[in-house]
Amino acid sequence: MSLDEERLDRFQRQIIVPEIGGAGQVALAGAQVTLVGLGGIGSPALQYLAGAGIGRIRLIDDGDVELSNLQRQTIYTQRDVGHAKAVAARRWLANFDSRIEVDVRDDRIAAGNAAALLDGSQLVLDGTDNFATRLAVSDACVALGIPLLSAAVGRFQGQVGAFAGHLPGHACYRCFVGDAFDNDDCDSCADDGMLGAMVGWAGSFAAMQAVRVLLEGKATLGDPHWGKVHLLDGMKPGMRSFAIPKDPACRGCAAR
Repeated sequence: MSLDEERLDRFQRQIIVPEIGGAGQVALAGAQVTLVGLGGIGSPALQYLAGAGIGRIRLIDDGDVELSNLQRQTIYTQRDVGHAKAVAARRWLANFDSRIEVDVRDDRIAAGNAAALLDGSQLVLDGTDNFATRLAVSDACVALGIPLLSAAVGRFQGQVGAFAGHLPGHACYRCFVGDAFDNDDCDSCADDGMLGAMVGWAGSFAAMQAVRVLLEGKATLGDPHWGKVHLLDGMKPGMRSFAIPKDPACRGCAAR
């Protein structure tokens, strides 16, 4: 694959970054990323993945745009209220960069259909808001051999982790949270509140980590940080990181 004059012009400021270069930009142009959840995290993540030059993006979300979303879900406008998020996100992408190949899935992802929805992905970025969905996505990624970036926010704390549970010795998301509990036991952003800039930080940082994963072995920026979770603190502000070891009893990846 090569980049034509229009693409070279569009991405020239990224190409001249030594850690990316022309080879890295070509790798991003050939990459396929699946975004699960097009809300507060998925919106800025999508913007920066598209801006980085990801060639193919799959969008998965079964929700509709609500007025209360607009405070933090930055790809939508008032005209999108009442419309499917996946369709509105595709419209945003078409206006931003018509050269990106877009695959829209207006589906609710769950254990029964996760593998079918994620199959063929080079990388999955999960920004959903409940453990049942996150664990279904993680288990499917392990089974399909797909790396996973998981991002979440609660008030002023965000977290972004990279998991490769399909690889020997590496943890999956289930190693991190165990069998967890469902979102019926959790407070939502409607209960706790949410600062738009905080969720934007998590989403843009997740996009940065996605670029790292996609450039592994292709550019010097390519360090995926497998099994490492980065905690973003919006109150201090600051960031710290810690490693997640593989759980030998994990029912998601122990056999790998």
